[in-house]
Amino acid sequence: MSIGHTLLGLLEEGPRHGYDLKRAYDERFGLDRPLHYGQVYATLARLLRNGLVAETGTEPGSGPERKSYAITDAGVTDVERWLATPEKPELYLQNTLYTKVVLALLSGRSAEDVLDTQRSAHLATMRKLTTRKTNGDLADALICDHALFHLEADLRWLELTAARLGELAKEVAE
Repeated sequence: MSIGHTLLGLLEEGPRHGYDLKRAYDERFGLDRPLHYGQVYATLARLLRNGLVAETGTEPGSGPERKSYAITDAGVTDVERWLATPEKPELYLQNTLYTKVVLALLSGRSAEDVLDTQRSAHLATMRKLTTRKTNGDLADALICDHALFHLEADLRWLELTAARLGELAKEVAE
């Protein structure tokens, strides 16, 4: 996720200072990975340097004064371009799990155990996500659905690989 573009998008709602941006980001997007304050301020400094935000004033705070930022016209154009650009589909053509299966076969270890261990981890994660989805709001449900669909695809791959393990073992041995 582009943190800079996300902060710019949040600034389209109106000027904010870094603390408010972090809070808004964490509430909407950072449930599993909240932003660090340093990351927010470093990103704001870069956006300011690139002319995508402008300082709109300062407010007294409990510590240093809080600078308020607003998105510029260039920032709005940048967000529009980012929203219109599709994300590159992740193909996972060389993933760690495949590597582990092949290395297990090469070393004489049990590739079935590797697949079973991974299957168990996937199913446990899917149970947690399903509970979170059931107890959450619509945004949480959509985020969980996205993750669940990816995990389901991984499980299909695990099953297919387990079914072809004998064949793969022969190819790896050659």
